[in-house]
Amino acid sequence: MDQAESLRLKKAQEAPRSLARVITVTSGKGGVGKSNTAINLAIHFKKMGKRVIILDADFGLANIEIMFGAVPKHNLCDLIYQGKSIRDIITWGPGEVGFISGGSGIAGMSNLSVDYLNYIIQNLAELDTIADIIIVDTGAGISDAVLEFLVASGEVLLITTPEPTSITDSYSLLKALGRHPRYVQSNTSIKMIANRVEKEEEGQILYKKLYAVVQRFLKLPMSYLGSIPQDQKLSRAVMQQVPVSIQDPGARSSLAYERIAARLLDKEAQIAPPRGMAAFFSHIIGRK
Repeated sequence: MDQAESLRLKKAQEAPRSLARVITVTSGKGGVGKSNTAINLAIHFKKMGKRVIILDADFGLANIEIMFGAVPKHNLCDLIYQGKSIRDIITWGPGEVGFISGGSGIAGMSNLSVDYLNYIIQNLAELDTIADIIIVDTGAGISDAVLEFLVASGEVLLITTPEPTSITDSYSLLKALGRHPRYVQSNTSIKMIANRVEKEEEGQILYKKLYAVVQRFLKLPMSYLGSIPQDQKLSRAVMQQVPVSIQDPGARSSLAYERIAARLLDKEAQIAPPRGMAAFFSHIIGRK
């Protein structure tokens, strides 16, 4: 990195800028509708006037691009190792929602030199000028990579279904999060979404069941955002690689995603101010 580039980065660091709101969507196990939730919330945020980017951090499983029916030309590895810009690696999907394929780039960031790491993080921080909301779609389960994303995020959306294994795995994920050495309870808001329920009351019962166990053994604060119903129209949309919120805006599932998106945009739902992407990635690689 030459002197001129260093001066530009320093000037960019000093200039005031708005910070994107980073929302991380996760689940204790696969197959519970995590990526569907990320995509459909993003579409409704866009309809509500927000600029949205999804970071597909489910390494090895390109769920977002498959559900969008779009193949990205570049991924995060190309920014880190090939000199591509942030705008180069964004693919625009349906509804003018952008997404970035994570590839395996993040896993190797901690091995980079300090100067180059600063350069990469400042490039990632440009997302704050492109998006108002950045949704991070993690892998499923309790891997180290998933936990690193969760401890770095100010907002965590936990997707759970009524299946006993989903409830158990959600609890295990929260247990692992609470024990993470860099997890700070006051910096993280955990919100649960009940997916694939027959009726709203089932979602509330599911939340109360998980909340009671979490409070008894983990003492982690958690709130309830709402539920997404079982919906054949959602299943059909997935098969056709079109988000249900675009293919059938009047579907029960689409209306449920819309309600949850509206709740998330409510000012009262924002417990902490946005951190932006530079702080998010700095936290992931263990830098203060």
